[in-house]
Amino acid sequence: MDGKTKAIVAHITWIGWVIALVLNSSEKDEITSFYIRQLLGLYLFSIVITFIPVVNIFGWIITLVFWIISLIGAINEEQKEIPLVGKLFQDWFKAL
Repeated sequence: MDGKTKAIVAHITWIGWVIALVLNSSEKDEITSFYIRQLLGLYLFSIVITFIPVVNIFGWIITLVFWIISLIGAINEEQKEIPLVGKLFQDWFKAL
């Protein structure tokens, strides 16, 4: 499986993310690793945002928009960071 396909699979819920992580562990691919880090941050962000009642709905909308931006980047085989927090996710999860 090529890097683009693994990066797209990572966008398909948590299960797809885990599958992409396992597939990428044996044969590291730069674009897949990039999107694994981005999506881990995005998934954690979405979990945290659900516990804040006032910004809950706006947080979900922002998460959805960021997820779409990330998916489009993966489809185009570009390493497109999520706005505002993408660089942080790359730094925090660089072990992946």
